[in-house]
Amino acid sequence: MKNGTDSFLSLGHWPSAGSFGFNTDILATNPINLSVVLGVLIFFGKGVYNLLSLNDLLDNRKQRILSTIRNSEELRRGAIEQLERARTRLRKVEIEADEYRMNGYSEIEREKENLINATCDTLERLENYKNETLHFEQQRAINQVRQRVFQQALQGALGTLNSCLNSELHFRTIRANIGILGAMEEITD
Repeated sequence: MKNGTDSFLSLGHWPSAGSFGFNTDILATNPINLSVVLGVLIFFGKGVYNLLSLNDLLDNRKQRILSTIRNSEELRRGAIEQLERARTRLRKVEIEADEYRMNGYSEIEREKENLINATCDTLERLENYKNETLHFEQQRAINQVRQRVFQQALQGALGTLNSCLNSELHFRTIRANIGILGAMEEITD
């Protein structure tokens, strides 16, 4: 205890020393030295702490970068899969489009042939109708000509008969014709 009190009593007394050094006696050190040592330790400890927190920051940054790279790789793989699906779908659509195109062309050709055939049939019917109409008109014209020729011949014959026949012969001819008509009527009944 005497050493402890001596150390406190010696605070007021500073020896004049010609050199600088550290007092290794813990009980003999003064509070100024302790505060300097603690300040140095805190100052350098803070730097060490800062270095530790810098390492933590770098590790965190590294983990975020690696996580971002992993996410990017996953997104890239997903995009590649989507691209492959899109390419597959595009090929499928192109094949379907080619089929539709070919079916469309063949359908157009079929429709074209059907239209040509229908037009040919229509033209043939019109040609037949025209020929029937011409034949009908020819027959009608022939019948009209026959009728006129017959009427003119009949008028000429009646005129000749009237000028050549007398009334007695005329009556006999009429009776004979009436008799022929009556016989024809009996045959038809």
